[in-house]
Amino acid sequence: MFREFINIWKQKDLSHQIMSEAEDSLKLDYEMYLAAVDNLRKDGDTKIALDIHAKDKDVNKAERKIRKKVLTHLSIADKSEINAGLVLTSIVIDIERIGDYTKDIDDLAKQRKKPLRTEDMDSDVTHIEKTIEVFFKKTIVAFLDSDQETAREVTDKYDTIAGQCDKLTNVLINGEMDFKISDAVTLALYLRYLRRIAAHLKTICTSIINPFHRIGFEEK
Repeated sequence: MFREFINIWKQKDLSHQIMSEAEDSLKLDYEMYLAAVDNLRKDGDTKIALDIHAKDKDVNKAERKIRKKVLTHLSIADKSEINAGLVLTSIVIDIERIGDYTKDIDDLAKQRKKPLRTEDMDSDVTHIEKTIEVFFKKTIVAFLDSDQETAREVTDKYDTIAGQCDKLTNVLINGEMDFKISDAVTLALYLRYLRRIAAHLKTICTSIINPFHRIGFEEK
């Protein structure tokens, strides 16, 4: 269903422009994510040079423009296009929230004087980071191509990543590993932000798979 609606929109000037702007914002989120993770986890000379706060404002501005254009388009469009407009509005909200969480990660990096070291958790945290990179790539492909199978690759793996984030956070809360307080607090927040980014990517993918009323929920 999503593919049919989006294919209709891509054939029209204003709706094609809306789709392109949403795609650009999602890609910008991915760039911001990579830069934010580097800022928190790597030494200064290896960090990606990107003004994440400025880019987050760009994403916010794009969300407002897209929502306004969707409303304008639907006011003159056929009723059959309402579903596509609602779905796209939902997607751009998730895109905006992802931008917020990448900014939160960047704020953590700015508060620290040195990169975050995750000690014995490093392989697990790195795995989560890399998996979310894959989620971004697959979500972008799924959105661009209305590809339900690629979208399912994200939704099917989300629970595993969320569970890993929760497990590591619980270890920190229970004091089961010897972390400095500042490192433990930073890592707990970081894991929460990673989990939320993954959750919003999953929700975008459910938008491609599910009807509007089931966006964010498991596929039936």
